[in-house]
Amino acid sequence: MVSTIEKVFTRTRLPDGRPGYQIRVCAEQPEVDAGSFALRAPWGLEGLQGADTIIVPGTDVPTAPLPAAVRAALLSAAAQGTRIASICSGTFPLAATGLLNGLRATTHWMEAGLLAATHPPDIEVDPDVLYVDNGRILTSAGAAAGLDLCLHMIRKDYGSAVAADAARLSVMPLEREGGQAQFIVHDHAPAPRGSVLEPVLSWLQENLARDLTLADIAARAGTSTRTLIRRFREQTGTTPLQWLHRARIRQAQHLLETTRHSVERIGAQVGFGSPTAFRDRFKRTTGVSPHAYRRAFS
Repeated sequence: MVSTIEKVFTRTRLPDGRPGYQIRVCAEQPEVDAGSFALRAPWGLEGLQGADTIIVPGTDVPTAPLPAAVRAALLSAAAQGTRIASICSGTFPLAATGLLNGLRATTHWMEAGLLAATHPPDIEVDPDVLYVDNGRILTSAGAAAGLDLCLHMIRKDYGSAVAADAARLSVMPLEREGGQAQFIVHDHAPAPRGSVLEPVLSWLQENLARDLTLADIAARAGTSTRTLIRRFREQTGTTPLQWLHRARIRQAQHLLETTRHSVERIGAQVGFGSPTAFRDRFKRTTGVSPHAYRRAFS
């Protein structure tokens, strides 16, 4: 990912042909363990001095302690007005400096809960967006969203025309519709085996197309609506109708990916009374329209 990010900036050219950026790859040690390979850094942390922008890459172990020297270098750079951006799980070491305190931030959706749990209530974690721009401090979601963030910074630095050229060279759209919510797999927390909810959830999954009310679900469970809501909260972390809406949208995503059925037909197949209601709920859940989702994933 470091190489990919580097290429986005090294390929950026100004209208007169001059390079838009000079790149330094810096690290505390000359060789960095990057998991499946080793990365050699030509510059030590002294290379961060005088930088206009510092990009903190992702890490395999988000909660690993931040080396004191790295923390000091990032804090010193921030104090001098350097723009600092993180890619994917790079939000964690950036958060460990305290520079995200009081700010909105994002990271890969799979680790957003961990970020919120590790730094409550200092950071407002938004798991649905591709990136967050707080001015001098920026964060991005997954690795691909890091490219979105880089193009965003290039556009801020040099304008849309230069950024559009950089996007074309990276075979990327300058702007992607929606946020990372469209990529999240909304799996439900399983009910304990043998619990009252286990057969009810199976029944709901098999009857998504029906016009079900809370009373219908409670009747199926053989309990009152109040007791049903309490048990759903305890065992799934959500309400019966919210669980049902999420299951319908997940099934709709599957149908958009795997069939040629019209959006209207899919909406009816998963239990929405009108195409408008389906489109509205789908966009609120995923951040994009059903048509945009199908273009991206079919």
